[in-house]
Amino acid sequence: MPRRAHPLSAATVAILCIAALPGCSSFTSWDGTVAGLTGSRTPNAALLDQSPEGLYAAGVEALQQRRFPQAVELFDRVERDHPYSAWATNAKLMAAYADYQRNRYPEAIGALDRFIQLHPAHRDIAYAYYLRALCHYEQIADSQRDQRTTELAIIALQDVVNRFPETAYARDARLKIDLGRDHLAGKEMNIGRFYQRQRLYAAAINRYRRVIEDYQTTNHVPEALHRLTESYLALGLTDEARRTASVLGYNFPGNPWYQDSYALLVAGAEPAPEDRPGFLRRSLDWLF
Repeated sequence: MPRRAHPLSAATVAILCIAALPGCSSFTSWDGTVAGLTGSRTPNAALLDQSPEGLYAAGVEALQQRRFPQAVELFDRVERDHPYSAWATNAKLMAAYADYQRNRYPEAIGALDRFIQLHPAHRDIAYAYYLRALCHYEQIADSQRDQRTTELAIIALQDVVNRFPETAYARDARLKIDLGRDHLAGKEMNIGRFYQRQRLYAAAINRYRRVIEDYQTTNHVPEALHRLTESYLALGLTDEARRTASVLGYNFPGNPWYQDSYALLVAGAEPAPEDRPGFLRRSLDWLF
């Protein structure tokens, strides 16, 4: 799955806004200039402003310079050394974001779960839910592998939509839900094709029908209908094959999969009356 696809750079905005709050000061070196924090150099702890504001600002700067492990360490220090400060709450969220950026998804999800549980009314709670969903989404494997992660991602994304329906996070979550469902449909198609190659047609039919029933909005439906037609013909169920091809032709006219199904029927049997124009029905449900 492609990474960093969220619609707003909300975390970046949050970093800048939080860093600009009154009382936020950067940590300084002994001569009063801002410490460099460039390359892989770690600031000397003795030169850091050890106040929550100073540690937080150091974490923000490390995060902006993509030194994520150091950012996590600094934000954790804010929470550990100053647990009752106003900065500690924000530091939890920022540490989770830094873990997300370095692909430490389990750590980020754990931190976000704690943040959501402890701070349900926080001003950035919508982003916390969204970031947690992204952590699941970006772990989705290809459709050849187990899809438990895809299912978890869809649940987390749907949680964002249900809780924050009018936000940009929800709009992006809806798009990602569609992509996740397409991924699940692809997995079903892979299994169905395997069964079909093994001539286990009944098992293949069950998989293709699941795609048609549960994932009607995905782009796998035309092929699923064609594969159903093939499987029915292989079992000698010509009438079922004709009806399935009719649904395919009505809902996806001109689709290459319909052309293949039509060619199979022409080669294997005379067209039934229901194959004529005007006899086709709109809904996929009537197949079942």
